[in-house]
Amino acid sequence: MWVKICGITSVEDAIFAADAGADAIGLNFVPTSPRRVDEAGARAIAEAVRGRVVLVGVVADLDAGTMCALRERIGLELLQLHGSESPALLEAGLPYAYKAIRIGSREDVELADSFGGDRLLADSRVEGALGGTGASFDWRLVTELAARRPLILAGGLTADNVARAVQSVRPWGVDVASGVERSVREKDPDALRRFISGARAAER
Repeated sequence: MWVKICGITSVEDAIFAADAGADAIGLNFVPTSPRRVDEAGARAIAEAVRGRVVLVGVVADLDAGTMCALRERIGLELLQLHGSESPALLEAGLPYAYKAIRIGSREDVELADSFGGDRLLADSRVEGALGGTGASFDWRLVTELAARRPLILAGGLTADNVARAVQSVRPWGVDVASGVERSVREKDPDALRRFISGARAAER
């Protein structure tokens, strides 16, 4: 079970996530996100935990050249494309990128399946928001997709429901941001620990 803690904004939270056993952390570069980090902050976070977790940059609607340049400047291992990117744009970023799709209907699931790459991320569809809303969606929509492709489940996951989500969907991984926060931009150590242990225990 691959566990990503997204919306990391401080070196302290990054180190705690690594110590707690997270596989990856997400650094958000989307200008409209309340969890956005600038490049200087991202570099400091990346250097503090490099080699201990996979460093994922969350971006939206950048062109291929800009995405690749950002990845190289920060030293990110993966990019999570969270905007309205096309399958062709994702292809330009492979193998260092994967697509996040906001799910609210079967049509959204069909769209997700049209994207290539080794993995997909399923988030909640909330009008006017790209992600990080804390809202959930009907997990039944993606159970078949998770059986066929490495799926990262996101959207409204918390320490209290992640075990049920894992048992229901059987995803390849899970992703959380607001569900383990004490406040926006600050993680809750206890919730983070319980989230990771709950996800891993449910996989067995």
